Amino acid sequence: MTQLIFLHGWTMRGSIFDPVLAELGGIAPDLPGHGDNKTPASLQACSDLLQELLWHKGPAIVVGWSMGAAIAWHYIAQHGTRGIKGLVTLDMSPKPINGEDWQFGLNGQTPDRQAATRHEIHTDWPQAAQKIATTMFARKTGAPDYSRDQALQQILSNDPAIMAQYWDEMMALDLRATIPQIDIPWLIGHGGASRVYPSAAATWMAANAPQARRHCFPGSGHSPHLEEPLDFVTVIRDFCAGV
Repeated sequence: MTQLIFLHGWTMRGSIFDPVLAELGGIAPDLPGHGDNKTPASLQACSDLLQELLWHKGPAIVVGWSMGAAIAWHYIAQHGTRGIKGLVTLDMSPKPINGEDWQFGLNGQTPDRQAATRHEIHTDWPQAAQKIATTMFARKTGAPDYSRDQALQQILSNDPAIMAQYWDEMMALDLRATIPQIDIPWLIGHGGASRVYPSAAATWMAANAPQARRHCFPGSGHSPHLEEPLDFVTVIRDFCAGV
């Protein structure tokens, strides 16, 4: 059976996928600077970790949530799709910052709001963590088996300086040119009630990659694997069967 590699989002850790792993198998490492992984943190370090996993474990289907999706694209920008048999991404944009030529980044993030968000992430991590925990989900209380309070505790367990560094790196990304180079089966998942990214980002990617298709999780916000876990497992299982 093809290996599944799950890449978690910013401020999270690999164990966030434990319920999914119990159903589907696979691995979900802590990314650098998260959880138990104390190696120097950067998007490049995350991409290098993915490269190591792919080259040592053979072809795999990569499932990247939020920052995890950006890591998969970062790897593909450098190495192509070598070692990746199929790709699943969850609620992410290839360019998080909006501009005159791009409106499919973070919801409602005008330049002024983006500057305020960055300042808060760098100077008041507890307050920033409250907002991150809230925007992860469609509902204020969180997901059925992972509450907003649990998410908040996980977010607060991180080193604020490392999380701020990751934020700055992600906000500098523009991986739009990489999207047409993704020449493998690709499922672009997004939450129908996401507070983080617009569904138009998924639509744009599906229209610009040769083997991509979009799937909306209508009851989810930014975290479909937590908010609709049964449907998520079914969708991933069906995708893997078709790869």
